Amino acid sequence: MMFENLFSPQKLGKVEVKNRISFQPHLTNFAENCLPSERHMYYWGERAKGGAGLITTEEMSVHPTDTAYEKLVEAFHPEVIPGFRKITDYVHQYDTKMFCQLNHNGQQCDGSISRLPVWAPSAVPDILFRETPKAMEIEDIEEVCRYFAISAEHVRQGGFDGIELQFGHSSLARQFLSPLTNHRQDEFGGSLENRMRAPLMFIAAVRKAVGNDYTLGIRMCADEMIPGGLDLAQVQEICALFEASGLIDFVDLSIATFYNLYLVEGSMHTPLGYTIPLAAGIREKVELPVFCTGRINDPVMAEKVLSAGQADMIGMCRALICDPFLPKKAEEGRLEDIRYCIACNQGCIGRMGINLSLGCVQNPAVGLEKKWGEGTLKPAPIKKKVMVVGGGPGGMWAAKMAGRRGHDVTLLDRSDTLGGQVLTAMKGAGRDEFGVIIRNEKEQVDKAGVKVVLETEVSADSVLQSGADAVIVATGSKPKPHPVGGADGPGVCNVWQVLDQEVEVGEKVCLIDYDGHHRATATAEYLADQGKKVHIICSSLFIGAELGPTQDLYLTRQRLLGKGVTFTPDIAVMEVSGEIGAKTIKGFNVYSNVWDEWSGYDSVVLAMGQEVDDDLYFSLKGKVKELHRIGDCVAPRKVDMAIWEGHEVGRTI
Repeated sequence: MMFENLFSPQKLGKVEVKNRISFQPHLTNFAENCLPSERHMYYWGERAKGGAGLITTEEMSVHPTDTAYEKLVEAFHPEVIPGFRKITDYVHQYDTKMFCQLNHNGQQCDGSISRLPVWAPSAVPDILFRETPKAMEIEDIEEVCRYFAISAEHVRQGGFDGIELQFGHSSLARQFLSPLTNHRQDEFGGSLENRMRAPLMFIAAVRKAVGNDYTLGIRMCADEMIPGGLDLAQVQEICALFEASGLIDFVDLSIATFYNLYLVEGSMHTPLGYTIPLAAGIREKVELPVFCTGRINDPVMAEKVLSAGQADMIGMCRALICDPFLPKKAEEGRLEDIRYCIACNQGCIGRMGINLSLGCVQNPAVGLEKKWGEGTLKPAPIKKKVMVVGGGPGGMWAAKMAGRRGHDVTLLDRSDTLGGQVLTAMKGAGRDEFGVIIRNEKEQVDKAGVKVVLETEVSADSVLQSGADAVIVATGSKPKPHPVGGADGPGVCNVWQVLDQEVEVGEKVCLIDYDGHHRATATAEYLADQGKKVHIICSSLFIGAELGPTQDLYLTRQRLLGKGVTFTPDIAVMEVSGEIGAKTIKGFNVYSNVWDEWSGYDSVVLAMGQEVDDDLYFSLKGKVKELHRIGDCVAPRKVDMAIWEGHEVGRTI
């Protein structure tokens, strides 16, 4: 077998899991009225169908004061039991075990949701939520213990195979354990023994509620990665003491806190497998099974971790959001069919960050598994001759889905390869992994029987002469003309021209950013890597204004500053003037209306948005019986919408 260790069974307490792949806990925003929903059932069921050995739910709240967000399942209500039972029955039919994660978020709650004070070990506001909590009294700690026990009883009655207690990045338990957040002077603070007291009480309460014949583990923060917080050596000691209590059966791991959220939810700027050394460090000190998670999106990497003895279970979260069938494909040796996660964080973490339901850039079916999951695609009742114009992600998805339904599909593009704007975007510094989107889909387009025609300019006449029954226009967008005076002068270009190396860029560069996304920052870094002296001017409060929800902002700024890039925010640029070597930028502060200018640049690079490339669509409108347009040629947006629309039209055409 190619993955001998990955597909071997693993005992977790009283439960044997069929393989070492765990679909890790993460937020979904699928709850309805604080209860588990049908969307949960089909979502987790799809990953069970795809071959995961273990699925652990998102955190379930154990107490009314635990309100980190509104769509949170409240496990302490008995009304959750029927929903739990439906979910576990559905998952169990695929021979997949299922654990439920229980948590109290402590200081990382929002009292405006519950209209109750936030409870925490000490009156220390969380760096993200910024609400001053109530320092818990002994009776509060005891009450939370009772609620943990009540919630655990509901979990067992709901048919789950085990419980995981969240002691990681966002948890009351970690806040008791960490000197960073526990400033108490009583028996629950100070020494390690005292700081462990409340977490041990939570564990003991749950163990008593579920009995000794039931699997119970914890998810620990392996390293808070911040001065004054828990480090690996301290967590090794803590895990050894938890093991010595005889109350737990496994240790799952996370990393960091809300002080450094970019490490909790590592983006493509974070190395693959970046937590492996921490898991290995914990495993050195405990005999219990240890889970490793953190950008392990590849069965080959997973196998290496297991064979090296660095962990016992491999946590895959975004990897299985992106491709629920990764385990089955790996076990069957179909690695070329795996849709690999790129950690762009746009559809998953980015949506969670603005309180939307979970999604995925590369998997439009996330959260819609009942409608769009495996087995829902139906053959077309009438075979059509379909022409797709534009070989970007949207066009590829449209062609692939239409081909799978049995249509005769031709995909045309003016370029010499498929990929569209992704081929340019991936050239930006730190964005090469973005190109995996294209790699993932090229083979699937071929397998769907799609005829690909490249280096071809498509006109309205050629479309009309083709005899196509249906035409899908996916011609994308292009940099729009800029309203800034002098933007068409010498030494001025756009970010696409820079990344595609269509222009010569001087040594001193001003980049004007009205975009706020990767186009500007990745181009600035690309130029800095060439030794250029780069200055960014933007109208937002800070550069990279759109990078916060995807956890890219911190590392992007860190790298840019380290490479000498300078920033001037809050400026609306109104004029570019001067010759090459003496380019001058004039603009005004959007808050003070004070004008200023910056001069002496060799080149000016513009990141000021896109405009539709829709000429073909409008030249065909009213002339083609079945005409569709998708993606940026409808309105310039992000890649997830192009894929979504391509997927949808391909399913229904």
